[in-house]
Amino acid sequence: MGTTLQRVKVAKVSEMPKNIGKTIKIGVNEIALFHLESGEFRAIENRCPHKGGVLVEGIVSGDYVFCPMHDWKISVVDGLVQKPDNGCVKTFQVEVDHEDVYILLS
Repeated sequence: MGTTLQRVKVAKVSEMPKNIGKTIKIGVNEIALFHLESGEFRAIENRCPHKGGVLVEGIVSGDYVFCPMHDWKISVVDGLVQKPDNGCVKTFQVEVDHEDVYILLS
């Protein structure tokens, strides 16, 4: 049996400036949604695994966000922290349908 995904509309493309994060709360999940310079949307858990820094407030560069507390570099693609630091954050699947941005939750 496959897992059913919940598709939650969270934004409009036109409301999301590039390289600026937006905090999305869905149930117990606090998610950082990013509109990358490439035009892609990515969504990750909104807390750094190091000291809980709010990632939506971090600086976005390419496929990475830098934690505003201690500058940890975290991939918005796979959630992995760049070495020499260790850790990861949960990633969420994002779909864009015309002007609407959705996050998929299992």
